[in-house]
Amino acid sequence: MLTTTDHSRDSAGLTYVYPVISRRSGGLSIGINLNPNNACNWRCIYCQVPNLVRGSSPEIDLQQLKNELDGFLKDVVHGDFYDRYDVAEDLRTIRDIALSGNGESTSAEKFDQIVLLIGQLIRQFHLQNKIKLILITNGSLVDKKVVQAGLSSMSTINGEVWFKLDSATDVGLKTINHAGLSIERVKQNLKIVSALCSTWLQTCVFKFDGELPEKNEREAYLQFLSWTKEEELEIEGVLLYGLARPSMQPEAPRLSNYSEEWMNDFADEIRALEFQVKVNP
Repeated sequence: MLTTTDHSRDSAGLTYVYPVISRRSGGLSIGINLNPNNACNWRCIYCQVPNLVRGSSPEIDLQQLKNELDGFLKDVVHGDFYDRYDVAEDLRTIRDIALSGNGESTSAEKFDQIVLLIGQLIRQFHLQNKIKLILITNGSLVDKKVVQAGLSSMSTINGEVWFKLDSATDVGLKTINHAGLSIERVKQNLKIVSALCSTWLQTCVFKFDGELPEKNEREAYLQFLSWTKEEELEIEGVLLYGLARPSMQPEAPRLSNYSEEWMNDFADEIRALEFQVKVNP
């Protein structure tokens, strides 16, 4: 049985394709895992990937990816997938195909070709304008031409980028994401992404050692949002979410969720800056 808390990359027995019943999407999200080697250039302390290592995507077998996605879509659209996995009736619809696996998807050398391949299958199954193609990314590699080409292609097939922003300070980036870049670089990356494809900011909030975030962290985040308005960036809104599944990182015992009330209060502060906010405690 697939549930909103089971995002196993192995549930379909495939290398690149896996199903997720997404709490955020409200239905079936077809995941594309371009990092089956569990390698990422960041190490977020809330990451649920076991045995995470520093690195990039391995070489992707495009034909295998095409065969897996084609076969999976046939099973969902024309087969008995929903019955076999005991999916609830109200969730039996494809919401999106999501480039979101066990690492940073844009580290794949053939990222642009992968997007084109997915687009071909979306059209083959007559899913254009019915589902989204979502890229969940930390945005750190968008200076690469191959990534920019992929983002441009995504924009033609109802694409959407979820750009990670867990902190708007250099200290926060290092503490939460173990990222080797500054917040100024994040701003430049966001400029590039939002100019190429529809973009949401995705923010994970949680208590660290039971503490509320320091005042400067919250203020810096809101200031970052104000900056996007000043720069006239096209940001669709903010995806604010808590810890849905246990972290597989050493810091896991130190992490815990905020109350729903706290998250809603924070969301109201963001809405006051004229941003749409979707909250998933």
